[in-house]
Amino acid sequence: MSSSAPYYLKAGPLAVRFNRLVGRLARHGISLAGSAEMSVRGRKSGRMQRIPVNPLTHERGQYLVSARGHSQWVRNMRAAGGGELRVGRRVRPFTAVELPDAEKLPILRAYLEKWGWEVNQYFQGVTARSTDAEIMASAADHPVFRIEVRS
Repeated sequence: MSSSAPYYLKAGPLAVRFNRLVGRLARHGISLAGSAEMSVRGRKSGRMQRIPVNPLTHERGQYLVSARGHSQWVRNMRAAGGGELRVGRRVRPFTAVELPDAEKLPILRAYLEKWGWEVNQYFQGVTARSTDAEIMASAADHPVFRIEVRS
């Protein structure tokens, strides 16, 4: 991988089908282990883009982590500054602020503890049991957003 290109692991056909299923379930009110469907406005199209996500609550904050790296939803979130989380009829608008790498360690470790069974494959050998240094070495590859749900 070139150091000039940010890390991004595109979803394969099986992952695309799995994401569609998880998103469809969330739209119909079924959350798998806390998953939700996120909608964020596309930076080019202006249309709402939907993707299933694994929101993380950690020390009274809520976070979204991009396991696959600098994906399209991450780029859209940077441009839009927020979106919506949906599970069934419950839609929660939120604003989002991206964390600097130096603040990601506790969030990434908690995320890997909760969601590692699903996302470890995207972290290139880093797991919840990895050292702080190993997790921090992967921090730049995995954008993290602190979200604030609006009333």
